Amino acid sequence: MATSKVTYLGDLRTSSIHLQSGSEIISDAPLDNNGKGEAFSPTDTVANGLASCMFTVMGIKAREMEVDFSGATAEVTKVMGTDPRRITEIHVTFSMGIAADEKTRTILERTAMTCPVFFSLHPDIKKVIVFNWD
Repeated sequence: MATSKVTYLGDLRTSSIHLQSGSEIISDAPLDNNGKGEAFSPTDTVANGLASCMFTVMGIKAREMEVDFSGATAEVTKVMGTDPRRITEIHVTFSMGIAADEKTRTILERTAMTCPVFFSLHPDIKKVIVFNWD
């Protein structure tokens, strides 16, 4: 069964519908690639997916450990290269917002690095990951 359905809306915009939930994501080409930049670009969603996936696997582990980091944030920076145009770096800075002991930090940070998106990204994409705990 398909995961999503993507429709080209014209003017370099797409609508992606998650078939199980009906949730929609709109994407636009970025300003530096002939677009309006009014929504996430496809490469923005790839970079954002890394942070989201890392949070998800950390959340699974944190639940097992009875640790709550609700409200934590991550800032994502995508660096594009040329020839061919591609993502060359993704920087993710987590602001966890909790005081955690060293063992908890180590377990959650290591868990984050095992997310499926991290392993799915091409090894030539530099991943710069920073955790700020409190």
